[in-house]
Amino acid sequence: MSKFSVLIANYNNGHFFEECYQSLIAQTETDWETVILDDGSTDNSMEILHSIAEKDPRVKVYQNEKNRGIGYTKKRLIDLAESEICGFLDPDDALVPHALEIILKTHAENEEAGLVYSNLVFCDEHLNPKSVHKAKQITALDQSYYNFKGEISSFATLKKKIYQQTSGIDPFLKIAEDKDWYMKMCETAPVKYIDEDLYLYRIHKNGISTTQNMEKAVFWHWVAMIKMAERRNIDIEDLFFENYVSKNKYQQLVHKLDLVKKSKWTRLGDKLGLFKIFKYL
Repeated sequence: MSKFSVLIANYNNGHFFEECYQSLIAQTETDWETVILDDGSTDNSMEILHSIAEKDPRVKVYQNEKNRGIGYTKKRLIDLAESEICGFLDPDDALVPHALEIILKTHAENEEAGLVYSNLVFCDEHLNPKSVHKAKQITALDQSYYNFKGEISSFATLKKKIYQQTSGIDPFLKIAEDKDWYMKMCETAPVKYIDEDLYLYRIHKNGISTTQNMEKAVFWHWVAMIKMAERRNIDIEDLFFENYVSKNKYQQLVHKLDLVKKSKWTRLGDKLGLFKIFKYL
């Protein structure tokens, strides 16, 4: 049995996988397996994945009988994993060379921790680093663990024996399924944050970071929040209104801003150089 199972849910991202795979074979810890579950891709993903798996027995490729969504696919990936320690890696992203070594060491030093996670590095479409997102140590079931600001971030890894004490990843969730199982892990056992930049997150036009996908992610995050509230028997109505701006309010704000932009006094102030921000409105 390998020390670590790298779990990859793929859908039409086969063209990115070579770089992802290269980051795995560059790992300082070599005792790993990579379990890939394709979710009914319509591109040439399976051809690419099988060509790599034929050369490396550590790479194992499976496919759903039809497109089932990210929640179902990631839940099944954990079932397919042979190792006690597992972590998700998207096929369009990559790991830094010492990621698995540090993660395994931290799990060994923190036996009680069910979840171990790190910082992520935002990269351009060519995986060139642009900025670092810092995660946060979660110590209580407060607003931090709701993960509104990415307090729990990639590289997020789990101990299967603790994960199996939860209800697991929710196959109903289409996006933000990670928010759901992060909260479940926090509710079950201590979690450990490593202040290391281990995960390279690629931003590209089809990724989750696009505007449309981000809006969908917010919706599904709140679905996960409602499920959390049911588990813990708490009321999150006030929390919702603190963190969510309705479409009507947004349109009202846009209308007010438009009136400001059209004001003759604002335009005069801009010509006089009094309002440097005007050009950004």
